[in-house]
Amino acid sequence: MSQATKRKHVVKEVLGEHMVPSDHQQIVRVLRTPGNNLHEVETAQGQRFLVSMPSKYRKNIWIKRGDFLIVDPIEEGEKVKAEISFVLCKDHVRSLKKDGLWPEAFEVAEKHNNNRNRRPTQPELPAEPQSSGEESSSEDDSDLFVNTNRRQYHESEEESEEEETA
Repeated sequence: MSQATKRKHVVKEVLGEHMVPSDHQQIVRVLRTPGNNLHEVETAQGQRFLVSMPSKYRKNIWIKRGDFLIVDPIEEGEKVKAEISFVLCKDHVRSLKKDGLWPEAFEVAEKHNNNRNRRPTQPELPAEPQSSGEESSSEDDSDLFVNTNRRQYHESEEESEEEETA
């Protein structure tokens, strides 16, 4: 089977199938990916451990922090305690919630993260009428947009006077 055909079948399996975890499987959330096809995950009970990615998913399916997985436990594992059996997308999570199979701990954590990550909206500046005269000078920059992703440098008047005299 060619690599393209394999990828097509794996992606079709992940996106199309509705997966319900069996008794020995569990739903986990990805915390970080230390590398080497290993992922650190957390269960609904708060237990953290490493899981391995099977070779059929490697280079075909990408897993990032915050994604949910269904894993099969590995009995002989000391550090790596499970193997990924299914990657859950948003539609799968929605259907598991609808069926009542979704762990409550993840639902509470998800609501908390949504509230914390919500960006405050930038307040609108009041419209000021333009008046003629020296009030509209370029010295008052308070109405300009401030990019919060950049470091803010403030220039004092003393520094600018020293530069002018030099």
